[in-house]
Amino acid sequence: MLTRELAIARFENGLVLPDRLTRIKDQAYVEYAQQLCEVYRNGIGWTRKSLHQAVQRVLEQDPECPVRRIGAFCKLLDEWSQFDRGNPRKTAELRRAVFRRAASFHPLVEVAESILEHAEKATKGTIASELGTEWLQLKEDLFADLIENHRLKTFDEHGSPLELLARYNVAQTQVALLDSVRMVIDATAEWKTILRYAKLAGLMHRILKTETGYRFDLQGPASVLRRTHRYGVAMARFLPGLLSCRGWTMTAFMKRKAARFARPEFDLRLELSDRSGLVSPVQPPEDFDSNVESQFASDWGDESRGGWRLVREGTVLHVGQRAFFPDFLLERSDGESIPLEILGFWTPEYLRSKVETLRLFPQHPILLAIPKSTRVDLEGIAWSPNHRWIEYTNKLEIGPVLALLEEMTKR
Repeated sequence: MLTRELAIARFENGLVLPDRLTRIKDQAYVEYAQQLCEVYRNGIGWTRKSLHQAVQRVLEQDPECPVRRIGAFCKLLDEWSQFDRGNPRKTAELRRAVFRRAASFHPLVEVAESILEHAEKATKGTIASELGTEWLQLKEDLFADLIENHRLKTFDEHGSPLELLARYNVAQTQVALLDSVRMVIDATAEWKTILRYAKLAGLMHRILKTETGYRFDLQGPASVLRRTHRYGVAMARFLPGLLSCRGWTMTAFMKRKAARFARPEFDLRLELSDRSGLVSPVQPPEDFDSNVESQFASDWGDESRGGWRLVREGTVLHVGQRAFFPDFLLERSDGESIPLEILGFWTPEYLRSKVETLRLFPQHPILLAIPKSTRVDLEGIAWSPNHRWIEYTNKLEIGPVLALLEEMTKR
């Protein structure tokens, strides 16, 4: 992720618009990105400083390229790389040895004369000889532990020019989010995945039902007590996961200082959607969590069965900060709906955790499909009268599900 010093954005009517490169408007950058990847691919053994200088030479072909954009590409290319960081302890010992020897020759002059008898070039050669090497090699080893002198060991062979440009666009959007204090997401699909990424980022959430899906109001735990920028970092980290999902719009609310030393702040917004053109470096989530779910959905198909239609993750049940996403929602044309949760072949700890979650929603009718092999682990559990369950072996059959649905909806 980029640092604030590498952020590029413009502001229009309260909106923050991060720097973005497109293949149409910035066609030349496709070729530049190709050259940048080649610099690193062919630069094994080069120092980080030399690589960054080569990146600068490539991007200077665009006379309007900002310095921050050059730094951003260097940072992203470095993230695709592994560097030999040297041996800091060995390098520190070498510096001490060289400086101790050099101290006895002080002062050094370009040309020895009179009482100033120690010429710089000859003295360097003498010190290097005492340490069993040549001065040029010694000079190189002397500060090998500094970051600019780290040497490139490997570069990601899978990194492509278009992927580099996509990562740049996402990274500039991420760094803009560092000033975020709140994020609101309206989602029509993949609610479970969106909330999973939000929890991984350490963000609190409130869930509201909307006409088309659900609204997630995300903040950090401390933001309810005091104004803080701390959770902008969490929101920036959350962004790649959100971008891997479908069916959402997002508004991030920001506080930004008017000037470096100014106390007043002004409000900004950053607006995105799944159609904004940003490509996530995170792989899209799997459609199903298990083969049992996948097979059941395939067997059911898109048509209604017995008057019931199957919807993948069609509802969210929530109590405070706890949310439950049933695997399926079964809907009938008269408006009746029953969530279906398929428990998999997991550990006893998984089953206990699932049962504890279900106990939070005793008032909701829920149909549970439970593997016969876990029957022993679930014995003695006091299920809510609204929770009914059926067993399956390797495959969940449609017939028993339909029969239990009719029983649960009898009036």
